[in-house]
This record gives sequence, C-alpha cells and structure tokens, in this order.
Amino acid sequence: MTTTTKETLGFQAEVKQLLHLMIHSLYSNKEIVLRELISNASDAADKLRFEALSDGALFENDSELRIRISFDKAARTLTFSDNGIGMSRQEVIDNIGTIAKSGTREFFSQLSGDQKKDATLIGQFGVGFYSAFILADKVTLSTRRAGLTAEHGVRWESTGSGDYTLEVIDKPARGTEIVLHLREGEDEFLNDWKIKSIIRKYSDHITLPIVMKKSDWKDGEQVPTDEDETVNQASALWSRAKNDITEEQYEEFYKHVAHDFDKPLAWSHNRVEGKQEYISLLYIPGRAPFDLYDRERRHGIKLYVKRVFIMDDAEQLMPQYLRFVRGVIDSADLPLNVSREILQHSKEIDGIKAGSVKKVLGLLEDMAENDQEKYATFWKEFGRVLKEGPGEDFGNKEKIAGLLRFASTHADTDEETVSLKDYIARMKEGQEHIYYVTADSFAAAKHSPHLEIFRKKGIEVLLLSDRVDEWLVSGLTEFAGKKLQSVAKGDLDLGSLEDESEKEAQKQAEDEFKDLVEKIKSTLGEDKVKEVRVTHRLTDSPACIVTGENDMSANLERLLKAAGQNAPSTKPVLEINPQHSLVTRLKSESDDARFADWANLLFDQALLAEGGQLEDPASFVKRLNSLLSLMS
Repeated sequence: MTTTTKETLGFQAEVKQLLHLMIHSLYSNKEIVLRELISNASDAADKLRFEALSDGALFENDSELRIRISFDKAARTLTFSDNGIGMSRQEVIDNIGTIAKSGTREFFSQLSGDQKKDATLIGQFGVGFYSAFILADKVTLSTRRAGLTAEHGVRWESTGSGDYTLEVIDKPARGTEIVLHLREGEDEFLNDWKIKSIIRKYSDHITLPIVMKKSDWKDGEQVPTDEDETVNQASALWSRAKNDITEEQYEEFYKHVAHDFDKPLAWSHNRVEGKQEYISLLYIPGRAPFDLYDRERRHGIKLYVKRVFIMDDAEQLMPQYLRFVRGVIDSADLPLNVSREILQHSKEIDGIKAGSVKKVLGLLEDMAENDQEKYATFWKEFGRVLKEGPGEDFGNKEKIAGLLRFASTHADTDEETVSLKDYIARMKEGQEHIYYVTADSFAAAKHSPHLEIFRKKGIEVLLLSDRVDEWLVSGLTEFAGKKLQSVAKGDLDLGSLEDESEKEAQKQAEDEFKDLVEKIKSTLGEDKVKEVRVTHRLTDSPACIVTGENDMSANLERLLKAAGQNAPSTKPVLEINPQHSLVTRLKSESDDARFADWANLLFDQALLAEGGQLEDPASFVKRLNSLLSLMS
C-alpha cells in the first residue's frame, strides 16, 4: 500500500473567483452539475479511445467504457465514476488547480459583481468540474491515468474555499471517481428517480452507457439492488434519424458538445452519401465565447470516424472565420488512426470541410432571410468574425458578403443593419460604386469630411469603424458586379451623378486656383504631401486628406503602427475647397510667413479630421494662436 504525505496547495486566483461565482450565482440551476460531470466523463472516455488506437494496452483488459452514478443517503454523497483516460498528478494540478485558458484574466475583468449578470457571462467560460461546488460543500476526486501503475493514483479534495489537498493513493482501476459531499438541503439529489430523470433530460445523447443500480421499494423507500441499469439511450445522437430527435434533445446535445449553458441559435443536421459518407451536426451558438477573438484557439468541431471519437477541435474541418461553429462530424471514409498531420493533406477532409461550410453559410442565409431578429442576435455576437471571411475564403466570397451587415449614412446609427443587397437596391440612378469610409470609431466615420458631397447628393455611404473592416475591404473589392470604392482614396469621379454644369464649375475652379495649389505644394514640401489639388468632395470643410488609389489607407497605416508593425509611410494628397473662406483668404495672402502658417494649418486640420497624429503639435498650436491674434 502506497503512503504519502498529504500536500496542501492554493488555487489560482481565477479559480477562487470562479468557485465563488459558481456557489453564489448558479445555485438556481443545480441540475447542470450532473450534466457537466457526465459530460467530462464522456470526454475522458473519448480521449481513452483515441489514445488506445495507437496503444491498445491503455485499455488494461477493460475496453467496455461506461459511466457509473451512485448515491449514499446515510453518508449524503453522490458519486460519479468512469473508466476513461484518468489523470496523472500533474494533470490534476493543471486541470483543476488552475485555468489554463488564454484570455482568462481579461474575461474575469469583465465580471461586474452583479450575480445575475455574471451568471450569464459564466456560461461563455465553461465551468465543467467546478460546478460540483453548487451542490457540494466538499468534493473528493480520485483518479489514475491509463497506463500508470496502481500506486500512481491521486486523491484531490477541497471545500472550495481557496485551497485543496493532494496525495498519492493506490488505485487499481484507471479512470476518475468524483464524490460530492452534499450541502444541507440538497437531499433531492439522493433520490433514484430524480437522478435518472435528470440524466435522461440532459445526457440521453451520451454515446456510452450511464449505469445506475436498479431500485426496489422496501418499507416505503427505494433501495438499490445488485442489478445494473443503463439509464440513457447510449447511442450517438447524430446517427439517429432527424424525425427521432426532439428539439430539446438537439439543444441538450449542443450544451454537451459546446460546454455552454444556453440554447443554440440554430443547427444543421445532415447525412451525406455518395462518393463520401459522413454525418454532420453543426450548431450556431447563441452568444460568443469569451476567447472568440483568439485566433490561435482551435475550432469547436469534434471529429469521429465510424462513431469512434478521434479528436477535439479539429481545425481542419472549419475555416477560421467560422470558428464559432460547434458540433460533430462523423466520417465513414477516414482511417481510425487519422492524425492532424494526415488531415492537413486529405482530399476527404477538404470535401467534408467544403460541404460543412456550405451548410453553415446556408443556415445563416436562411436565418437572415426568415428570422431577422435572430440574425441580428447572431450578427451582434459574431459579425466581426464573419467579416474575416472574404479575405480567407475566395470560393465563398460572394455568399459571405451577402451575409455582412454595416452601419451607413442611410440609417445614421452605429447599428450594423445594412446589407450590401439593401445598399444596391437604394443606389441612385447612374451610381456605379458601393461607397464606404473607414475610420477608427463610428463618430469619426460619421463626421468624416469626405462625406460632405455624398450627403449633399443623398448618396449612401457605408460607415466602417471595426478594426477588421480594413482587412475586409482589402479582400472584398466588389459585390454583385458593383465595385466597392473608398470615398477617401483616389481622385473622386461621381460620373453621371454630377451634371455638366457641376463638372464645368469644377474645371473653372481648378484653373482659377492653379497658382494657389502650386504655392501650397511648394510651401508644404514633398516630405509632407504627394500632391495638392482642388476638391469637389467638400461643401463645408476647408480641406481634406486623400490617399492614392493603390496606397494603404491612412486608417490602416495607423492601426498597423499602433500594433507595432512596420507600415510603409505614404505621402497623402491635400485637397482644398475653393468655396471656403479660409481658402479664398489664403489665395489673397501676400505675406509669405503668414501664407506658410495658413498652409500648414490647413494641412494639420485636415490630418486631425482624419484621426491622424500631428508630428509637431507645439508648432500647430503656435501657428493657430498667431493667426487668431491677427483676427482679434
């Protein structure tokens, strides 16, 4: 018999915070404890099956995987045991003593202290094992990893108050046993009928048997017998016919596979037969997980081959821009020993991925068309991620573009509700382009001086202020045959949207201000501007900054530099408004020093209006004060 000193270790700070929230915020939904612990046990069995594909000895002459649940009324304990993969001592510390998820600290910083709101947020995080403390004031976990000898068992125990004990034990059988020492008032979970009804409600889809002792009635009480009973159906839900699966069963399976508390927005269940045979059950979650924008995090698709679990988060099955999708794919064609490396070069996987992406995009199209309220929820949660799609998935660019939503001058609100299809339907007669402006905030986009001529003519402009929007427009250059055009790039040509008299007036202004344009360019110098020209974009502002048609936008350049990346510095074009009083005053200015002050002031103001940074703010203030004093 192995003996060892019991060691006391402290929880990671985030674990303490999570345990506090579990106990005080989620007590109204106690049944999830059984769902979470059964789900963990199922995952442990899946992992053993996968590892045993290359090392059959891990089964230790016991290949019939199962989950066993029992209770002891006298001791007031509820016990969950499985013969899955188990854990080593270090795995216990890593998986239970700490939360090894990127973005953990940022997630916990979002918690408000309002228990009701925080309980909702916690569903994004995935609580798993820690849910046990909703029901228990002490939890004892005994485990041994498959392949280790009996004396390498580990016992973990905690009251959830900030620390836990750890000791090495003899454990002949592999797997994990969790004993909940129930709190006072939780006697309903010492009831045979109650436990079985919860299992059938939340875990009927689990693919291995969940076993309990049958009960007989004796002296008015249920008494366990020596005969086992399998409580759940123990068959893969995705392999059943759609007509045999209720909406509630679909929803509970989602909660299992996604480790989410909430219902999904929608799902697609498909059986593909022919050259390839596979089943997919794919879900759109109702809200974003806390680490959605961590692109290094793997995707949420579980891969099975002929009902045998192969791997979690198979990133080869879903592109990055659909990393919010959860579900399972079960192939009949792949080999059981398939690895991540093999998946990267598999034509079968390419076909499954293409088919699955098509189903997800079709599901979103149907939602957008037939349930706009639900689609608005989806867009609020996942819209920024979907915007990554056109740059990643050329083959589905048009489909993805049709699903995108934007703010625009039509609604004049920061809510992204405008589709490109909507925009095209409202285009002016003779309008050839879909116009947009990018900025680092909605306010900056809405008040951009580049919009002045468009507002005057009633031409709608998309207002793009997400960081990802710069990436989006670099990959999405047209939609439905209409080119996307930045209002802040190149020489603006409104074509037939301007009449001949307007074009003639522009030509006259260019001739009249030709000398002034040359003088401003000479004064500012080539280190500041590429070109100076008369504008017809502006109606109210004296000047604006424009980038070349093929140059990086000023907003993208700022974003890259702020992220510490090298970005080529491009010289902008300064456009001046010949109708503005400051420009006409500058035209008549004969003092060279004051002319230089006015010219630099115009440039700096235009740069600030674009959200740019002044290289020499002190000189700007000095010039401004000097010119203001002349006007007083």
